[in-house]
Amino acid sequence: MIDVTDEDFTAEVLRSDLPVLVEFTADWCPPCRQMGPVLRALATEEADRLKVVQLNVDSNPTTTNAYKVLSMPTFMVFRAGEPVRSMVGARPKRRLLEELADVL
Repeated sequence: MIDVTDEDFTAEVLRSDLPVLVEFTADWCPPCRQMGPVLRALATEEADRLKVVQLNVDSNPTTTNAYKVLSMPTFMVFRAGEPVRSMVGARPKRRLLEELADVL
């Protein structure tokens, strides 16, 4: 799992050949920290089908505002440069996988 910024969001997410799961996160967000191990496991297990990245909302306001992210954690799936799914709030890995099944 990698960190993306306003500067490399286009290259890392919008131009990715794989679907990309972006976690919009913040250091002060306990549910975001809770999702860390889940996302790292997902990034490893689904590496051939899905790219997983994090974007810190506090240090990357341009991208955060462009996608109207208001709550943390917000998860967005991008495919071919377009957001195709948005989910808000922490969730167990099994539920996250179920919600991602139709976009992978």
